[in-house]
Amino acid sequence: MEQKQSGCTGGAETVLNLQPNSTISITYHPHFGPHDDLILLEIDDKLLPDVLHQRVTLRGQPNEDAVLCTQSKTYSIKFVGNSNSVFLIPPVDQSALHELPQYSDEKDDDQRVVASVIKVAPGNMELVEVAPRLDKLKLLLLENPFISEEVSEKEGLEGMDEQKTNLFKWNDLIDRVQASDDELRSGLRALSAVEIDGYWRIVDEKYMGTILNMLLHNSVLNDWSLDALGEDEVVGVLESDGFPRTLGLHCLQVYGSKVDEGVGSCVWKLDERRLCIHFAREILKDGKRKMESFLEEWIQKIPDGMQASFDMLEGEVLTEKFGVETWVHAFSVSSLPSNPAARFSMLFQERPKWEWKDLQPYIRDLTVPGLSSEGLLLKYTRKTQPNSDAEPVFSAR
Repeated sequence: MEQKQSGCTGGAETVLNLQPNSTISITYHPHFGPHDDLILLEIDDKLLPDVLHQRVTLRGQPNEDAVLCTQSKTYSIKFVGNSNSVFLIPPVDQSALHELPQYSDEKDDDQRVVASVIKVAPGNMELVEVAPRLDKLKLLLLENPFISEEVSEKEGLEGMDEQKTNLFKWNDLIDRVQASDDELRSGLRALSAVEIDGYWRIVDEKYMGTILNMLLHNSVLNDWSLDALGEDEVVGVLESDGFPRTLGLHCLQVYGSKVDEGVGSCVWKLDERRLCIHFAREILKDGKRKMESFLEEWIQKIPDGMQASFDMLEGEVLTEKFGVETWVHAFSVSSLPSNPAARFSMLFQERPKWEWKDLQPYIRDLTVPGLSSEGLLLKYTRKTQPNSDAEPVFSAR
């Protein structure tokens, strides 16, 4: 038989202190109402410290569904209705306590303070981890790529403030892009973006090629080893050639990696694969080429000492046969959307059927929390395999 809880103080503290099999009376709070500004949020234990210490943010524009972001992850927010009544009881407020009339039962004739309900919650919000929505980041930065003309026009240019309406600082990006801070930084690195005068920019591909070609030209003139480039010397020479210091350093970051970071100048090594991809893109920017013609020009463009392999271009080019001729054309995974549905749609627009060896480079970077690569294939593709020894072929589902 349930027992009545005695000594109630009327607020949420009273409910929290209820013993098992105990009951408490409730009444309407003076401010009872819909209170649409109060929403229940259900979170698991691993997120609780971030929420309690205010290390989470809500991100999204008015026309977007909001997401909740921690420092490193992004969560969609979904409303789930309740089948039972859920009462919200605020902390005790002595001025708002109410007393029930005396019970008619002589055994329980004490007046007692009751808990006041301020709102009946129709449901709560749940969090589901999702991939960051970085496609918008690419669209924003491509609105106004950094071009060579800006170097000469930078000083004293009238209307520069007007141009900056299409440029974005860090705070502008976190307001517009639904991703955590760590995911946003990773997205900027993947796009080879650089901060110039406080604004995050993508440097025009043609201009980046010009800087790289000048670096390679100077390496020949100055007998620099591409495996041991002194940062100060390289950037200083590029600066004397008219390239801003920020972009000289950015060129090393895009096409190389640090091999020594001492007290003095850092030492960089140009990455063989990145350079080979750069020159392949440059050759194929005007359209498809016959394989023999492409390979001949490609090998000529690659710096001495570097070895080119067609395998380096996995996820960058596609080949197709016309009669006895093999043709090659650019099709870079970096140009594809990160949203899985949009990614597979574009892939099947390019080819109605894909062999696994060709498809795999274009989907291995897709990350959907809670869904494996096999799960993605099951969701978006149809697999056919005439026999166990044949290569599987994937088409649109």
